[in-house]
Amino acid sequence: MMDMNVKEDNYRKRMNLGQDGNALVQLLVLNAVLFVVLKFVYIAFLMTNASIEGFNTHVYNWFVLSANPEKIAWRPWTLISFMFTDQELFRFISNMFWLWSFGYILQDLTGNRKLIPIYLYGGVGGAIFFVLAYVVFPQAGVNADMHYLSAANCSIAAVAVATTMISPGYRIFPMISGGIPIWILTVVFLLLNFSGVQSGDTATYIAYAAGAGTGYLYIDQLRRGRDGSIWINQFFDWFGDLFNPEKKKKPKNKKDEFYYNVGGTQPYKKIPNITQKRIDEILDKINQQGYRFLTNEEKEILKRAAEEEDL
Repeated sequence: MMDMNVKEDNYRKRMNLGQDGNALVQLLVLNAVLFVVLKFVYIAFLMTNASIEGFNTHVYNWFVLSANPEKIAWRPWTLISFMFTDQELFRFISNMFWLWSFGYILQDLTGNRKLIPIYLYGGVGGAIFFVLAYVVFPQAGVNADMHYLSAANCSIAAVAVATTMISPGYRIFPMISGGIPIWILTVVFLLLNFSGVQSGDTATYIAYAAGAGTGYLYIDQLRRGRDGSIWINQFFDWFGDLFNPEKKKKPKNKKDEFYYNVGGTQPYKKIPNITQKRIDEILDKINQQGYRFLTNEEKEILKRAAEEEDL
């Protein structure tokens, strides 16, 4: 877990749940909205004396992932929609709790632009191996047409493993004997995750394991200098700008980018100026990328600002 000066920590701007652009809130809201909408449609089907099979055939199965590649070819959006789709209340509540728990810590460690990419990668990774399980190992299911993958389990497994890899020494509930290591929380989640799979459903076991493995692979590649979140965030930024044409793109600071790439070494040392605007820019950078991506100059500004405030 990263070390921070206590005074700097006073200036650290966390992502509030109500703040615009909070990736964790966006994921929670999207999952909740789709869950409620499908429940209302389900109730409407029952009120019209329609069968549950009718609801599954005409509505639910258009959102979940089929194990049959031919169906996926006709419904490619299900590679994404399945990880936001659930109709089991207890599983949904449990998943949202775990997503909030690991997602909050992940944002605290890396900023706001890693959570959604890891969530999506975990879901897609689980989906690929779910389908492959039926193609390569037919014994995983009797009929691929009758088997579907749904809910956020694969995605949350990726988030949990990625969070643990970033900071395995991170502790929660510090009042309990110095805190509980996050890896213990992750083990508990994975055990509960796998225990919820129906006996004999090998494909779903494989999908959950693949989701967790995707989280591991993402952080491994990130440490090697390959950030898989960049293109996803660029796509979302581009898509968002389509509905906000007046938004001006913030120019990149080429100097900071150069110094970061060469290890933060600067040709000379200068005393940074402290202005409220500069502090706000640094706090925004912490929100988006995380504290560990600050330059030495930016950390010094926070430290000096905290010291001046105490005077």
